[in-house]
Amino acid sequence: MKIAFIGLGNMGGGMAANLVKAGHEVRAFDLSEAALAAAREAGCSTYPTAKEACQGAEAVVSMLPNGAIVKSVYWNEVIGHAPEGAILLDCSTIDVATAREVISVTQAHGYQMVDAPVSGGIAAAAGGTLTFMVGGSDEAFARAQPILAAMGKAVIHAGAAGNGQAAKICNNMLLAIHMIGTCEAFAMADKLGLDAQTFYDISSVSSGQCWSMTSYCPVPGVGPVTPADNGYQGGFAAGLMLKDLKLAMEAAAGAGAKVELGEHARALYEAFAAGNAATDFSGIIRTL
Repeated sequence: MKIAFIGLGNMGGGMAANLVKAGHEVRAFDLSEAALAAAREAGCSTYPTAKEACQGAEAVVSMLPNGAIVKSVYWNEVIGHAPEGAILLDCSTIDVATAREVISVTQAHGYQMVDAPVSGGIAAAAGGTLTFMVGGSDEAFARAQPILAAMGKAVIHAGAAGNGQAAKICNNMLLAIHMIGTCEAFAMADKLGLDAQTFYDISSVSSGQCWSMTSYCPVPGVGPVTPADNGYQGGFAAGLMLKDLKLAMEAAAGAGAKVELGEHARALYEAFAAGNAATDFSGIIRTL
């Protein structure tokens, strides 16, 4: 299949490479020449504009920084340039309202589209083990699923347009709350004289167990290897967690949802990210 891929950053580059490995012809575009060079090395064909990458493509995949850029790319670079009837897949993490608007407009121009944000970091993108949360019609999901499966370990239909984004921000709000709680528990255990490894051995098999403890422990040398073992570098940046929490708070306000712990997590990550935006989000333990 001919697939245009727009946005070859830390996540998109690995995702595009996995589409090549799956046997697809990937037509790649990014504003960064370094990203384009890496894409060529991975087997992609590269183009000077997104419009040119979309011409003749049967599918378009995008991985972009925010909703405003997603709208600009689809309005100006995809609609009218990708063949009518192409399946469009936006894997960016953006606000629910924008995702629904973009899908509605592209459908009016004869395309099918899904919003398909991901769970999993840079290593998962490179390794093809992402989880995709997909919003869109049953027919659009059926067309998108094989493409997404080439880049991930799980592809889950979350329901109608925008529901992929809804699932992503709810999940990441919960993750932020869990990570803060995990960090507070380890910090308190230390102050009470309880060894971190001993606390891990107990809590990881008790009712306090959660992913933030057993798969992404914020304490160096405890549990599996995580960014904590690399000076809190790599993984999921605190700035990106803050972005997702802001999207979650915006969605909660629009839906009338009460998210007091989510709002507290946003405030804590806002303070932490002010000087640590590139630091892994588990590094917030250093503030405790």
